[in-house]
Amino acid sequence: MSDSKSPYIVEGKLADNERLKAQSRHLRGTIEADLKDPLTGGFTADNFQLIRFHGMYQQDDRDIRAERNKQKLEPLHNVMLRARLPGGIITPEQWLVIDKFAEEHTMYGSIRLTTRQTFQFHGVLKPNIKLMHQTLNKAGIDSIATAGDVNRNVLCTSNPVESQVHQQAYDWARKISEHLLPKTRAYAEIWLDGERLETTDQEPILGDNYLPRKFKTTVVIPPQNDVDVHANDLNFVAIAENGELVGFNVLVGGGLAMTHGDKSTYPRKADDFGFIPLEHTLAVAEAVVTTQRDWGNRVNRKNAKTKYTLERVGVDNFRKEVEQRAGVEFAPSRAYEFTSRGDRIGWVEGIDGKFHLTLFIENGRILDYPGKTLKTGCREIAKIHQGDMRMTANQNLIIAGVPADQKDAIEALAREHGLIQPDVTPQRMDSMACVALPTCPLAMAEAERFLPGAVDQLDTLMAKHGLSDDSVIFRVTGCPNGCGRAMLAEVGLVGKGPGRYNLHLGGNREGTRIPRMYKENITEQEILDILDDLLGQWAANRQTGEAFGDYVVRADIIKPVVNSAQDFYD
Repeated sequence: MSDSKSPYIVEGKLADNERLKAQSRHLRGTIEADLKDPLTGGFTADNFQLIRFHGMYQQDDRDIRAERNKQKLEPLHNVMLRARLPGGIITPEQWLVIDKFAEEHTMYGSIRLTTRQTFQFHGVLKPNIKLMHQTLNKAGIDSIATAGDVNRNVLCTSNPVESQVHQQAYDWARKISEHLLPKTRAYAEIWLDGERLETTDQEPILGDNYLPRKFKTTVVIPPQNDVDVHANDLNFVAIAENGELVGFNVLVGGGLAMTHGDKSTYPRKADDFGFIPLEHTLAVAEAVVTTQRDWGNRVNRKNAKTKYTLERVGVDNFRKEVEQRAGVEFAPSRAYEFTSRGDRIGWVEGIDGKFHLTLFIENGRILDYPGKTLKTGCREIAKIHQGDMRMTANQNLIIAGVPADQKDAIEALAREHGLIQPDVTPQRMDSMACVALPTCPLAMAEAERFLPGAVDQLDTLMAKHGLSDDSVIFRVTGCPNGCGRAMLAEVGLVGKGPGRYNLHLGGNREGTRIPRMYKENITEQEILDILDDLLGQWAANRQTGEAFGDYVVRADIIKPVVNSAQDFYD
C-alpha cells in the first residue's frame, strides 16, 4: 500500500469493518464453526458480514418475522447467493443445474435475474449452503467476490448482434474479473473442502484489508448503455474500428447509493479519464482499484466509495496516480454515443447469421405462475438449445446463438410457457425494480412486489394521454442503496417507509443524467396524481421525439442535476 503519510488518506478511528477484515484470516473467520452450529439457522458476529465476501447475504422472511417472534422462535434465517458470471453468460447445461437446485433446495423455488447481470438463489437454509456451493462448482460456477468490499461481478453489454465485438469485449470482462478476484483460498477451503494449507495468503491487488467499500466494474459496447455505466466505479467503453475492438475509454467514479437525510451522500456520474489501447486494460483496472484501495475512506463507510474519493482528492490527482501506477498515459477519449439502454425484446439476427431471442422477464423472477410457467419454459428451452444463454443487466434473458433450423422450436416453447406475451407494453419493458421485501433486510418499502401493479396504473395513464406507444424509464428501489438504479431513471421511486417513496424526475433515456427529487415521502396515489398531470403536459407540449425526462427539464418542471456533489440537494 502507499505511504501512510499520503495527504489523501483519511485519518481517524477506522470503521469496525476494517477490524473485521483484518481479523478475518483472509475471509475465513469462524464460518466453518457456524456451519456446524445446530442452535441457530444463521451466522453470528463477524461471520454475518464475512459470508458476503463469499457471495451470500443472510436474510429472513420479514413477512413472518413477527409471527415467529410471538412463537419465541428466531427469524427464519436463510441466505441469498449471488453467482459470479462475468458478462452474464451461462450454458444451457449450467442453466439446468441451477434450475434443479432452485427447485429442490430453496424456499421459493425461483431463479432471480439481477441488475448485476447474474442470478440469485433466495431462501437457502443452512443445511443446504455447502451443497449449493459444491453443486455450482461442479457446473463451473462460483460466487467468489459477488458481495463485500471487493470488485464484484463484471458486467458486459449483452449485444447479440455484433457478435465479433461482443466476444472480444466479453473476453476482457472475464479477464478483468479473474484479475481482480481475491487470492485467498478461504472459499475453496470452507465450501469445497479444499486442502487446508499453512499459508499467509497474499492479496497484492486488494490488500490484506481488501477495499474500503464495494467496487463495481463494467465493459460497455456503444451505442447500448444497458449496463448503466454511471452506476459503477470503473467502466471500459469499447471502441471498435472496422468491426475490431481496439481499446477502451475509461470512466471512473460512478455510483448511485445515498443515505436518507445525509447530504454528504449522493449519486454521482463517472468521469471520463481517457482512452487506452487493449494491452493496458488489466494494468489500468488494477491501478484504479489499488488507488481506491489506498486512498478510499476507511473511517466513514458512508463516504468510502470511489465516487467520494474522486470528489475528495480531485479527479486530476486520481487520474495521475492511476497513470503512474499503470505506467500508462491516457490519450484523449475516442468519440462514442449512447442512444439507448433497454434490451431489444424478441428476435434479432446477428451478423453471424444466427438468431437471438430476448425474453422479457418482469422483475427478473423466473418461477412458474398460473398460466405462465416461466421456469419450466426456460428449462425446456435449455434442454434443446445449442448456443448460450445471457442474463442482461435489465433482468431479462437472451437465448443466444440459435441456428435458423432451431428457431421455430425455441419460439414454440417460449410461447407455450408464457415467455413470449404479445400484451407486454413498452412501459412495462422499460420498468425495473430491486428485490426489496420480504427478503432484503435493508428494504424500507416494497419494490419488486409493488412494480407490476404500479405499471398497470402507469399504463392506464399513458393510454389516457395517447402515449401507449411511448414509455418512460421507470424504476423503483426499496431503499436508497441503488440496486434498482432509480437514480438513472426518468421517473425514479426510492423507498422511504411502508407505502411511501421519494419521487425523482429528470433523468434521460440514455442514462447520462441523474434525476432530482421532486417530492419527498409520498404515497402511490400521490405519485400517480403527479404523473397524471405531468404526462398530460408532456403529451401536449413535447417537441418531436422528446423524451419525458428531457421534457420536464426543458419545461423547467425540474432543474437538471449538473454536478451531483454540488447541486443534487439544491
